[in-house]
Amino acid sequence: MEFLIHANYSVLQDGDIINIDVTVYLNGYHGDTSKTFLCGEVDEASKRLVKVTEECLLRGISTCKHGTSFKKIGRRISEHAERHGLGVVECFVGHGVGRVFHSEPIIYHQRNNKPGQMVEGQTFTIEPILSMGSIDCDMWDDGWTAVTTDGSVAAQFEHTILITRTGAEILTKC
Repeated sequence: MEFLIHANYSVLQDGDIINIDVTVYLNGYHGDTSKTFLCGEVDEASKRLVKVTEECLLRGISTCKHGTSFKKIGRRISEHAERHGLGVVECFVGHGVGRVFHSEPIIYHQRNNKPGQMVEGQTFTIEPILSMGSIDCDMWDDGWTAVTTDGSVAAQFEHTILITRTGAEILTKC
């Protein structure tokens, strides 16, 4: 079974991909980041999925600066994913982050017509999930685990960013 987020306690196998999501609370502020890793020998399609997902995150971040429409993030991510035959999972979004962990704005990673513009000083996450199959997901009864409806492989990358006049600063980059 392939999990989107919050998987069970399965033992990792050669060829798996795994996403590790880290949240931090320091001096009254939250941070949120994640990265997908390859486990052992991974097939070429999964390697491409992971590579393109990270590229989508970086393309989304590259659009960000004061005064830019939020919908530009989703457009850039969708264009790159589609160019590589991948879909953007729509049931999860990025979010504002700061003194409150999940807050406004909501960041859609697919094409959308939602209003709103970025403002200098704003902090939020961009965290696209790409799939080799279905972009729809099912939540398990545990209320935590998510899977694609067709069981296809998915990957995710995430950063918390700060909007500046001229661009975006990645706050969760090591």
